Amino acid sequence: MSGHSKWHNRMHRKSRQDAKRGALYSKLGKEVLIAARAGGGDPVSNARLKLAVERARDAGVPAENIRRAIDRGAHGEEGANYEEIAYEGYGPGGVAVLVEVQTDNRNRTAGDVRHIFARNGGSLGEAGCVAWMFEKKGLLLIDRSESDLTEEQVFELALDAGAEDVRVDADSFAILTAADALDQVRQQITGRGVPLAVAELTMEPKTTVELEGKDAEQVARLVELLEDHDDISNVYTNHVAEDVEALAE
Repeated sequence: MSGHSKWHNRMHRKSRQDAKRGALYSKLGKEVLIAARAGGGDPVSNARLKLAVERARDAGVPAENIRRAIDRGAHGEEGANYEEIAYEGYGPGGVAVLVEVQTDNRNRTAGDVRHIFARNGGSLGEAGCVAWMFEKKGLLLIDRSESDLTEEQVFELALDAGAEDVRVDADSFAILTAADALDQVRQQITGRGVPLAVAELTMEPKTTVELEGKDAEQVARLVELLEDHDDISNVYTNHVAEDVEALAE
């Protein structure tokens, strides 16, 4: 069983980001472009691109925007010189923070990330200082308010689809998969008519740190500010705290 806030806040943050439509489109467009540049412009043979395109479509990104991003990435057009970088550091309470970035200006982004950490009780560390605490996984979230499935039904469905684990809380069912099995499991679940609130690759912490009070508030604020940055695609921490989104507002 997983703590209430972990998956609830993942869905809450997704809703908050969806509300900032322009910034969300830009981030999803970058992911499509980078995926096409890395593995080619055909989603059939490029699993990363297929997932990026589906996420963009689910978020309402116009088809023409997606097509242009694929063309720019696959053909190496000018302006497609984004690079992917991971920054690692610590937040209040010693929490591990892993930040994934897609940027066309490494120096600008590094300065911004360092500033956000410093102003919110954290500090950047050396490469590798916290990455070992995380493992890449596929994550599928079912919002319990949008589904009438029972726990037993979800466990059976996930097992049949090839998932590794199911974690349950008051708001959601979290289905974890091997990273390379995400698309297969997603297709199996959606093929059964089950709506998914989230379907993405994630960095799952191997161990967690419990926070409360001021430390929990500061970490929530740190994560929110990092996620709002245009160049930052994902932020992962190894902390668990009740209702951290409410604390950040």
